[in-house]
Amino acid sequence: MVNAVNNPLRQPIEQRSPWVDAVRRFRRNRLAMFGLVILLFLAFLAIGADIIRPYPYDRVFLDKRANTLPFVDPAHTLGLDSSSRDYLSRLIYGARTSMLVGLTVPLISFAIGVPLGAISGYMGGKVDFFIQRIVDVATAIPPLLFALFLLSVLGSGVGNVIFVLSITGWIESTRLTRAQFLAYREKEFVTSARALGAGSFRIIVTHILPNAVSPLLVSFTFAVPLAIFAEAGLSFLGIGITEPTASWGKMVGSGIGNTIRVYYHLALFPTLMVALTMLGFSFVGDGLQEALDPNRST
Repeated sequence: MVNAVNNPLRQPIEQRSPWVDAVRRFRRNRLAMFGLVILLFLAFLAIGADIIRPYPYDRVFLDKRANTLPFVDPAHTLGLDSSSRDYLSRLIYGARTSMLVGLTVPLISFAIGVPLGAISGYMGGKVDFFIQRIVDVATAIPPLLFALFLLSVLGSGVGNVIFVLSITGWIESTRLTRAQFLAYREKEFVTSARALGAGSFRIIVTHILPNAVSPLLVSFTFAVPLAIFAEAGLSFLGIGITEPTASWGKMVGSGIGNTIRVYYHLALFPTLMVALTMLGFSFVGDGLQEALDPNRST
């Protein structure tokens, strides 16, 4: 008898986790890694803002001229804004505001949308009909106008902006989760689990949701820059983040005016930061979409 240990044909096949293959594909994507570096840099700014900023974001330099141009005063590298506050410090603190809104809004939206979509897609019937009619009604309401109305009633501020964007951003996650559960609920492994006596909650959480997490993760990645962009738009209109809290959108709105041709930095720098953030999340989202595609070879 041939020894199985010495026979290469009898060697056990190494089983690799799909997540390990996904990480390898993601690391080979240069644009995705570049986007990840951008996000790590923004996270560093947001977390370490209190340490790395030159001055407090709300400190007013009464002895300095407002709207000082960049690279003119060595003490203020990026100049001063219209209220004589250090612009570099406000840009750094703006990263904290944007990352807070950008991460919190999708988390709350997915916490609402994923359970609704899971119940709708798995249960079907009257439950699915009822939830989808709620989705249809919510879809018919223009999100921007609804956000403007709510913020006009509730008032501005970081908390209210997060609340308003969260209750208007759960629709897409609900639809995506429902589509995934509709695709998986009649699969063989789900039918087998149901035949073995597994309850609906166990099937949803243990069997279907882990298989549907890949597109949800990609969707979450793309939802983050959309939330940041929405906050920037609301702040640009003057109903988002209130003073003196630093926000890139509000800084852009304050910088656009008759003096923009002279004091260009007031709108240019925060616009570049918003664009950089959007670019980073877009690259990471595209990289995750390719890495988590099971049809791609390693």
